[in-house]
Amino acid sequence: EGALATAAGALGDGKKSAADFALWKASKPGEPEWTCSWSSSGGRPGWHIEGSAMASTELGCPIDMHSGGVDLKFPHHDNEIAQAEAYHDTHEWVR
Repeated sequence: EGALATAAGALGDGKKSAADFALWKASKPGEPEWTCSWSSSGGRPGWHIEGSAMASTELGCPIDMHSGGVDLKFPHHDNEIAQAEAYHDTHEWVR
């Protein structure tokens, strides 16, 4: 995949780079929320962290395959891989 290195688009929402993605988001009305030590209001995990956390919990590290719809290649799959590789301290979460 590798689109993190070539992401394009307008910066917004406090981003420093077009490749930035949310690890934690403020909850909107009606969304689940949890308290956290880094914010005075509740929030929720970004959807990328949910996928990498579930895959890591169920499959460990490394995993043999990471797949899904082509419409999710960037940013979803790239972000999941980046988070999981940082968490597991590896450069090969997916073989």
